[in-house]
Amino acid sequence: MQMNALRRELSEGLCPLPETFTALIRLFGSKGFSTRGLELLGAMEKLTFDIRLAWLVLIEELIRSNHLEDANKVFLKGAEGKLKASDEIYDLLIEEDCKAGDHSNALTIAYKMEEAGRMATTYHFNCLLSCQAILALDRFMLLATCGIPEIAYATFENMIYGDDTMKPNTETYNWIIQAYTRAESSDRVQDVAAVLGMMVEDYRRVQPDVRTYALLVECFTKYCSVREAIRHFRALIKIDGGIKVLYNEGNYGDPLSLYLRALCREGRIVELLEALDAMAKENMTIPARAMVLSQKYRTMVSTWIEPLQTEADVGYEIDYIARYIEEGGLTGERKRWVPREGKTSLDPDVAGFVYKNPLETSFRQRCVENWKRYHRKILRALRNRGPSLLGDVSESEYVRVVEWLYHVLKRPNKNALKPKAASKMVVSELMEELEAQGLPTDGNRSVLYQRVQKARRINRSRNKPLWVPPVEEEEEEIDEEVEELVSRVRLEEGNTEFWRRRFLGECLDAEYGKSATIEVEASDVSDDPDGSEDATKQADDDEADKEEALEQTEGQSGDTEVVKDKEAVAANPLQMIGVQLFKGDNTPARSKKSQKRLARIAMENDDDEDWFPEDIQEALKELRNRKAFDVSDMYTIADAWGWTWEMELRNTPPRRWSQQWEVELAVKLMAKVIQLGGKPTIGDCAIILRAAIRAPYPSAFLEILRITHSLGYVFGGPLYDEAITLCLDLGELDAAIAIVTDLETSGISVPDETLDRIIQDKQTTRANVNGTSL
Repeated sequence: MQMNALRRELSEGLCPLPETFTALIRLFGSKGFSTRGLELLGAMEKLTFDIRLAWLVLIEELIRSNHLEDANKVFLKGAEGKLKASDEIYDLLIEEDCKAGDHSNALTIAYKMEEAGRMATTYHFNCLLSCQAILALDRFMLLATCGIPEIAYATFENMIYGDDTMKPNTETYNWIIQAYTRAESSDRVQDVAAVLGMMVEDYRRVQPDVRTYALLVECFTKYCSVREAIRHFRALIKIDGGIKVLYNEGNYGDPLSLYLRALCREGRIVELLEALDAMAKENMTIPARAMVLSQKYRTMVSTWIEPLQTEADVGYEIDYIARYIEEGGLTGERKRWVPREGKTSLDPDVAGFVYKNPLETSFRQRCVENWKRYHRKILRALRNRGPSLLGDVSESEYVRVVEWLYHVLKRPNKNALKPKAASKMVVSELMEELEAQGLPTDGNRSVLYQRVQKARRINRSRNKPLWVPPVEEEEEEIDEEVEELVSRVRLEEGNTEFWRRRFLGECLDAEYGKSATIEVEASDVSDDPDGSEDATKQADDDEADKEEALEQTEGQSGDTEVVKDKEAVAANPLQMIGVQLFKGDNTPARSKKSQKRLARIAMENDDDEDWFPEDIQEALKELRNRKAFDVSDMYTIADAWGWTWEMELRNTPPRRWSQQWEVELAVKLMAKVIQLGGKPTIGDCAIILRAAIRAPYPSAFLEILRITHSLGYVFGGPLYDEAITLCLDLGELDAAIAIVTDLETSGISVPDETLDRIIQDKQTTRANVNGTSL
């Protein structure tokens, strides 16, 4: 109708106002009629009207009516005609194109904006990065473009080296970290670490937000750097609603479930309880995927309790055929751990840990490794900073502490035992291994050998641990005097202020006032800041090989100069640069030939810039005069981001493992999982009860059984009898009576023999009490 009225005016020779054309163009734009809008712009141009305002109105209306492609065409047509858009239209077009994933048009508009005299800012680069990060999630697009994260990083580099108006901000870093984290092309954890380092260096201008922490936890969890994930998770839960951002409604692999299962697989149960407490504060429910961990009908409640990957003994015979039928084995609906085409897999790791699965570690083994790591830190601190850390001690006491630490770190790992090669086993050993696995032991040695080899192949194919002969556990020797001396050591890991004063030479008098000779070679025992336990084991093996090679060298050669040189190198591990360059009186003695060779090399490489005084105080003073380093640049990520809690946690001695502590944590974890809406399996309950029986911990039996019965599970009679009998053997009559009472309340029958023994023990106890009173 409006178009007809305009035609009548034109036919009558009237000239409409520009506002009339603008109103019609607004109408056509809201309906998505871009062609008619362009025709009106052409008519306005013939009438020598200024069409810039009407052109902007048409673009804006097309965007609002979700006709983005037409808006881009109209914009480019006007830009080619030397029309200049407003700042709002440039920003709106770039933002909408990036939201739609149209990276090409967004980049073209940004170029046109710069041609018009307006340079791109941080906002525009962030829009482009958001588009590039989203494209990185598309596998097909990723294959076609050979790596979107690299394109995003190139954009990021332009921002770093650009003007102040285009410097990266927190959102920029978030998009880069997301692009690397969610790009399924290769292991990107090193790229994320590099970007994280840049962000920390720029901490005076850029600080992380809740999304930064959530993305970092997601990244380090997926790539199995769990220790780093824990650090950033602790920072995340300090922010209200942070754990919900991590969950992200279960998208992108459900990062929260990945984090919870990674903690469980690595035996970090204290941190797992910390995460569950944070979920309870946010009124969250535990995701179903987080509970599925083991093929053996165990969940995160018990898969960290030894023995791992073993189905629990619930006290009665299991009808495996009936269970197979109940799970849909006959109809083909039974879920499998191995993914099938068109079927839902039971294994939650199919979409999660892409490049490697986290190692399964029991809670007990994790405690042992934590103690070794802590002792390694103490040994390194003693070697680097001298006997002053122990207080007023003699040289012999200092050497005694170092020897004890070295002995503790060299103790063999009982959890990493390997079976003896079958070809080297005698008949009795072959029969012992077969008998332990319930296999026949008849036949000659050749038959037994083949049977053992076949059994081992089957166990490997089923991911079962190989059988090893039982080893008698030696009681750990506790030297109270040495432990008292070790407890005096105050680690300063992460204490930037301490290390700043140390580099300035303010606290070196006490440390270098004494010197003690360490007769034990422990140079290869170093701290493992990256959490690499494999590196520690490799270092132990290398140390053993080195000692053996040294012994052979001493026996074969009469010249001990080579041995002394090796000892001198081993006695001086890599240290912080201030200690490594200026070693004072701790420099080991060298042979005359070695001294002459070093003097000749020093003369050949004589350079005034590399010369430093021998005294460490004078050397540091010389270093300050040359302005070789600035103490203001000495900071850690905790200092930059305000992690006030981290230094105390890193320097606190870990707690020793005990079966009772393990049971307490298991009961607490089971109650927390139930509170969050999860349901432990009967296998979880049985494993925890077995752990309490091994402790023994009778006071926990009743609580475990009450939780089990509240879930609707009932154990077999032998398991109940074993728990009650153990209470009676330990003299815990009240615990046994409480268990029987709970069983009768739950409708579970108790054998008469068990009741008779309880009554008999009760009468005996009463008689003893009466006799004592008389």
